[in-house]
Amino acid sequence: MSQDFKQAALDYHEFPRPGKISIELSTSAETAKDLALAYSPGVAEPVRAIAADPEAAYRYTAKGNLVAVISNGTAILGLGDLGPLASKPVMEGKALLFKRFANIDSIDIEVDAESPQAFIDTVARIAETFGGINLEDIKAPECFEIERTLIERCNIPVFHDDQHGTAIVTAAGMINALELAGKKLEEASIVCLGAGAAASACMKLLINMGAKVENIYMIDRKGVIHSGRDDLTAEKAAFATETDKRTLDDAIDGADVFLGLSGPDLLSPEQLKKMAANPVVFACANPDPEIRPEVANAVRDDVIMATGRSDFPNQVNNVLGFPFIFRGALDVRASAINEEMKAAAVKALAELAREPVTQEVLIAYGLESLEFGREYILPKATDSRLLGRISYAVAQAAIDSGVARLPMPEHYPIRSSAELAN
Repeated sequence: MSQDFKQAALDYHEFPRPGKISIELSTSAETAKDLALAYSPGVAEPVRAIAADPEAAYRYTAKGNLVAVISNGTAILGLGDLGPLASKPVMEGKALLFKRFANIDSIDIEVDAESPQAFIDTVARIAETFGGINLEDIKAPECFEIERTLIERCNIPVFHDDQHGTAIVTAAGMINALELAGKKLEEASIVCLGAGAAASACMKLLINMGAKVENIYMIDRKGVIHSGRDDLTAEKAAFATETDKRTLDDAIDGADVFLGLSGPDLLSPEQLKKMAANPVVFACANPDPEIRPEVANAVRDDVIMATGRSDFPNQVNNVLGFPFIFRGALDVRASAINEEMKAAAVKALAELAREPVTQEVLIAYGLESLEFGREYILPKATDSRLLGRISYAVAQAAIDSGVARLPMPEHYPIRSSAELAN
């Protein structure tokens, strides 16, 4: 980043007032009667109602549209373990995105916990405050235990976006890219460079969507994860295959797909040349991908390329998923975000990219035209149709899979974000 951009980022977070979110009143508080209703003595009535029926909290408080964005700061973006306080700008940013794209109220919570169990206990004890919990920037392998235990202990959706948000958007783009390449997910040879939280979730979801585990070669710092290794965590062991491939150079030979969730410049032009025809390359390390698009395109004119960056085509961007997934889950009061709901989000996202692009998107990105193809396999973040399509698909999947506690809302599918402001 240039010095000017760095300063602009600092100024954005400092002015006109520090931070990116605030709390606003949702009801009148002007008169003596207003104050008597809002607090003492009137507030006693909803207190009694909730004590008699906990579900009344959704009727008389903001719980049903409130998501906590929670981190311990152990894996902040690509910056590493910088502590909970340093994660606050990121968590505030997530809250901003929830509000901007799905009108979900959100508050950031940074937890200084001495252990995963202390973090779990802290979050579990405050969970009743919220309608959902978005976990963020928690390192692997701790994040797996944390999420799994919190899902068991909480009766609201708990969703680690670094895992599942990344996986959902990646899977949607991958399905479309493979179709353009003339290949099928269930037959594709997939190389995944990286074995952390996002990589594990991506591979699990792709398998759920049809990929074969025997066709997946996951690679960590020690090389290919194979059945002969005795140093694997439970999460990594799930992807251990019987193979004589030991390095990225071995695995990439003839591969249909490369998914990078690792670090910059780790896929060489020579390795890209060894991939099968019409290779699909998702180089998602941020800010510097495993191979830059201009380098990849210079080596292979048949490559279908995606990155995590907004300045290249086909950005794998979690904002395409999590606001709308939570919107659908909250609106049917789902007790969890399960595999069926994730798969529904994948399909809705992939299908939207195949539809004609609206004028609002073209204007937002300064384009004259854009259509489904090698440089457009995922919708753009400004596409207002995302809200209605994904929230409806997720809500329906929650109902069909038995985790919804409310029927489909009468105003679904949502036609515009303006409906949510009323």
